[in-house]
Amino acid sequence: DTDPSLFALASVEEHLTSRIVDLRDRDALRVAVRSTDPHIVIHMAAQPLVRRSYSEPVETFAANVMGTAHLLDALREADELRTVLVVTTDKVYENAERGISFVEDDPLGGHDPYSASKAATEIVVSSYARSFFEEREVRVATARGGNVIGGGDFSEDRLVPDIWRALRAGKPLVLRNPAAARPWQHVLDCLSGYFAFVRGLTEDLPLPAALNFGPAPDAPAVTVAALAEAVQAALGVATDWKPANTKGPHEMTTLGIDSSRARAVLGWHDRLPGSASVEWLADWYRALNHEEDMQTFTLSQIADYEDRYKEDFGA
Repeated sequence: DTDPSLFALASVEEHLTSRIVDLRDRDALRVAVRSTDPHIVIHMAAQPLVRRSYSEPVETFAANVMGTAHLLDALREADELRTVLVVTTDKVYENAERGISFVEDDPLGGHDPYSASKAATEIVVSSYARSFFEEREVRVATARGGNVIGGGDFSEDRLVPDIWRALRAGKPLVLRNPAAARPWQHVLDCLSGYFAFVRGLTEDLPLPAALNFGPAPDAPAVTVAALAEAVQAALGVATDWKPANTKGPHEMTTLGIDSSRARAVLGWHDRLPGSASVEWLADWYRALNHEEDMQTFTLSQIADYEDRYKEDFGA
């Protein structure tokens, strides 16, 4: 629901059959599933914004919790189904802000409605997996990704899009929580982990029902302010920002996830850590500003990722 959107800029619809369905519309979702009878489902759709969840809590729970339940229920009728991966978030853990990196066995929770909705989604997925899919030998799992950055993001209240919008408008960058630390990772690293997980599940490997995907365990914590300055520098503009002068709704100051388990069982690891991820995203937004063909540019980044790090894809 962003304008612009990567889907439109890169003409994604040219390469696939697309159908837009509201997850809250149970009947429409069931029709869509019946028309495709999928073998593999990767569920990423959500209301993904923490601050919006404060203003739209019921809508957030409806999309994230009941939307997932609607999808899983519709998939009970998919005869050819083999694998379902539901993407949640690093925010599913009960976070007392002790500065620890969460592992998959830590308690679920959530202060804000978004985090709580995703923790609840984890429980819904577990219930459907054990109640309906185990007996059919359909593999169902969840992936908990860190804070994803990369080209093509235009969502509200997200750091990199906020930097791009401020530059385009010639306005100062305003940071809500400059000292907050997050497990930043490039979108292609995150996706390569999801695909490796799906492949392993589909091959019926002995994998856990949930995996974290984030930066290396020994990667230093990076604050919002530090990442903002790195992105500004990569874009060739002055490293300048100011703190927000109004207090917003509660957001966690520290957040970290431990992806050691994914690294051990999948052999996955982030291939664009730190400065590399910043350079890649800066290249993408720079190409957009120069009015390049964004389908061609995006595909070239994906191809470069595959060529340079093809071991992640088993090639």
